[in-house]
Amino acid sequence: MIDSNILEYKNLEPLNVSRETFPQFEAYCELLKKENSKINLISKSTEGEIRQRHIVDCAQTIEFIDENYNICADIGSGSGLPGIVLAIIMKVKKPDMKFHLYEKSFRKCEFLFSVKEKLDLNADVYQKDIFKEKNIETDLIITRAFKPLPIVLDLAEKNFKKFKSIIIFLGKNKKDILEKALFNWSFTYKEKKSITSSESKIIKICNLKKNEK
Repeated sequence: MIDSNILEYKNLEPLNVSRETFPQFEAYCELLKKENSKINLISKSTEGEIRQRHIVDCAQTIEFIDENYNICADIGSGSGLPGIVLAIIMKVKKPDMKFHLYEKSFRKCEFLFSVKEKLDLNADVYQKDIFKEKNIETDLIITRAFKPLPIVLDLAEKNFKKFKSIIIFLGKNKKDILEKALFNWSFTYKEKKSITSSESKIIKICNLKKNEK
């Protein structure tokens, strides 16, 4: 039942995620599960834990999102994780914040557009190869399970005209990954321990600049 499922979002309440968003999370879960049998949106092995593994995991990034931001670009959006989840949250917190969902796959873009329409979200879907786009303007770049950190940093520097920060999910080798990135890049960062995985952290990167060789 929906009521019992909604209890799975309780660990989001300390993050000031409104209870008003929970029914929309549930609607999104149902759409994900329905279409997952036709398109590979999420691993079938995670369908049974979709709320914690995917929805809550993405929603916890809200702590790193400055409400002064106007545009968020979700690159390699796939099934809309995290872009759709954050658009649901911001529909209550800041309705005029726009989400740009970049995804190469036509079928996944069809799914994203359908979700955006059904849930009435302030989001635009772009069926594009993000690596071929230039001069993209956004306040925030966010990505989950897309590309390794060095590729994301290079993409941000080369393909985005303006951005203030990057949010990325890192796993158990996060320390080594960050240390290696700092050989080639200069940046400041904040980190947050994941509430869904003891091995993961969410990293917010600001002031990105390539080191001169």
